Amino acid sequence: MVFRSKIDIFFVNFIMIVILLLALASFWPLFFFNKIDLFVFLLLSSTFLIPAGVILWSVFSIKYVYYQDFLLVQGGAFKSRILYEDITKITSSNNIFSGYRILSARDAIEIYSKQAFWGSVTISPMSKEEFISELKKRCPNMNIRE
Repeated sequence: MVFRSKIDIFFVNFIMIVILLLALASFWPLFFFNKIDLFVFLLLSSTFLIPAGVILWSVFSIKYVYYQDFLLVQGGAFKSRILYEDITKITSSNNIFSGYRILSARDAIEIYSKQAFWGSVTISPMSKEEFISELKKRCPNMNIRE
């Protein structure tokens, strides 16, 4: 079973500001020179396009996949395998700027696990109730806090 991440307007605006700042930092030298060499232009373009591509891929390809023994949380090249037996509790969260998170919305849940990086991972499934219901089936002993 696959769940996509919810995307809210706050997060889209935040990512667009980050991309804009990256563009300004990458192309800043173009404002100081009258003539730009092709190699310099390609170098500046690649310093923008590669990080921007990785950011956009990581943010807009987030999915949460239920497997038989574990939950796979994936955003771009970043992956976490969370064993169901290691999940201790889940809580509601709206803090998207601290901790380990693979999400794209402020309406999120934090999954606490014995083996998780920093003790928990924060995610934002599109249909939160359905996601929690499926997780309850696979982890009947976990605590749920709203």
